[in-house]
Amino acid sequence: MKTATLPPVRVAPDFRQELEGVLEQGETLSQFVESAVRSVVEKRKHQAEFVRRGIAAIQDTQRAGTGFPAEQVVARLEARLHEARKAKARRT
Repeated sequence: MKTATLPPVRVAPDFRQELEGVLEQGETLSQFVESAVRSVVEKRKHQAEFVRRGIAAIQDTQRAGTGFPAEQVVARLEARLHEARKAKARRT
């Protein structure tokens, strides 16, 4: 497979100097840029998959009618927090 080139990226001279200062032994600027781009691509793919699964789970819950209203969940959590704070105050 033939390789392709990413577009050049213009940066301020001081940022370029800072970037060159963090390169690892033997690492080129091109290797660093490719590694950074690959990392961001993977991160975005994972984020998109996470959102897709979350939306699917919400839709499944809505179809099944097995969910709880957010207000009810928050009220339960607030009650637990209130009890935990009371217990902590009694210990101190």
